[in-house]
Amino acid sequence: MATQGNLKKSEKENVVPFRPLSMFEEMEHMLENFVPHGWLHPFKKEQTIFAEGVPRVDVIDRDDTVLVRAALPGVDKDDLTVSTTPQTVTIRGATKKEFREEKDEYFRCEISSGSFLRTVTLPAPVDEEKVKAKFKDGLLELTLPKIENAKRRSIKIETE
Repeated sequence: MATQGNLKKSEKENVVPFRPLSMFEEMEHMLENFVPHGWLHPFKKEQTIFAEGVPRVDVIDRDDTVLVRAALPGVDKDDLTVSTTPQTVTIRGATKKEFREEKDEYFRCEISSGSFLRTVTLPAPVDEEKVKAKFKDGLLELTLPKIENAKRRSIKIETE
């Protein structure tokens, strides 16, 4: 098995370091999945449109491409920017949510706004020049073609 120490320079550039979760991160993920969100503060309203302040993202590794989907409810296309490197995608945007309530002499107006930034590490290097982006109904979909030597190949297994 090759280690990063005995790889050629061009091969080193394609190595993505694996970082296992720390014990505390694993416990936090387990607790988040076990306990309903917001149970400690049942009457506190969310301060942002996104539960954790960042959009939820799906990253799908396909044979020739990497597909990244981000749920961006309430975000306007003009308030959204996407940038890439061969190993990452960064989604940056702003949200604005306005709520008005008028009853009798009672008047209330709540406006919340904020910005977000989410950088996702990709499972394989991609060709930045050929990235395609679609945005419809609050769903951003990025299709990122893999570079030629990062594409998945099937290997024939021979019997002895």
